[in-house]
Amino acid sequence: MFALQMNVPAYFSDPLNYVFPAFCLIAAIQLFYYLYFFRKLAFYKTKSSERSQTYPVSVIICAKDEAKNLINFLPGVLVQNYPTTHEVIVVNDNSTDETKYVLEEYYRSFKQLKIVELKQEARFIPGKKYPLSVGIKTAKYEIVLLTDADCVPASEFWIDKMQQQFREGIDVVVGYSPFRKKKGLLNKLVRWEGFHTALQYFSYAEKGLPYMGVGRNLSYKKTIFFNQKGFSSFNHLPGGDDDLFINKVSNARNTATCLDPDTFTITNAPATWSQWRRQKARHYTTSRYYKKVHKRLLGLYALSLFLFYPLMAASFFFFDWKYVLGVFALRLLIQTIIIYKAAKRLQESDLTGWLLFFDIWMFFYYLIFARSLFKKPARTWK
Repeated sequence: MFALQMNVPAYFSDPLNYVFPAFCLIAAIQLFYYLYFFRKLAFYKTKSSERSQTYPVSVIICAKDEAKNLINFLPGVLVQNYPTTHEVIVVNDNSTDETKYVLEEYYRSFKQLKIVELKQEARFIPGKKYPLSVGIKTAKYEIVLLTDADCVPASEFWIDKMQQQFREGIDVVVGYSPFRKKKGLLNKLVRWEGFHTALQYFSYAEKGLPYMGVGRNLSYKKTIFFNQKGFSSFNHLPGGDDDLFINKVSNARNTATCLDPDTFTITNAPATWSQWRRQKARHYTTSRYYKKVHKRLLGLYALSLFLFYPLMAASFFFFDWKYVLGVFALRLLIQTIIIYKAAKRLQESDLTGWLLFFDIWMFFYYLIFARSLFKKPARTWK
């Protein structure tokens, strides 16, 4: 008994003895996120609608030097199969390329197209918040549906199925916008990061904690935009027209998700590492302005991903490897099931074969992008 009493303090006096318990704690935190939050997307069930509803819709696209993308992708928006009144507003934000002439050519064939020409910039409102605000103010209809010039709907039923999510009390509908599948490691990493982000914001929304959406596929009512005074609270930032606005206005009662593959809007992934880094840097410079509850939940999850493999490696050295391997195997099993089903739901199943690689990659991902949290935001959106 005396020897045992002497050994207990000695055990806790050695910092290395805390490595395995810390590893177990980090694994438990991740299991909590997978079983409490992420299973909501993995086991998502499509909500049946009691009636077929159709509302007038204003689709809004902001374009700055997007002539090539408009030629390739705008027809997918203009030929939507939607029986009710709708309009497609393209805000030409001081483009210096052929955007103006491309839009005029489309207008000859598609009278639902409305072109808004901006001749001057809002000097103290960086990003696309000003042209987007003009587009929303120009819109005739209560429901606005947003996408980008470099996106194309996955089907001709995008407008129809997105607006069907609006029912009594719903002001915001969050959709999915995957990156186009191409060969190469960078494409897989970009698509994994996009899927992993969607895994979080869809699961949080389904759990009653909506915190963001992506402007490539997002819908809300004009009323909520004007009631919240638009983007005025973060006009000084170049980003935030999608995630910060949704973080501000959405709640458990007024937000719906739309996971029908017909409503996905597909876009090209960044073609170079530098493009991707700039894109992610813009996102992280706005995420610091999220509500505290969201920052804490997202921060704890990111920290657990960052610490998991270093603590596991240390535990192999300073503890019985069989117990370490057992904790890892349990976590990997649950993670694989959740990721497989969630990826299947979002039509990203080809990524699941790379799961272990992506899981390890997240440590390096946070190393690369951590400084973006403290970096001053850029002033432009293009």
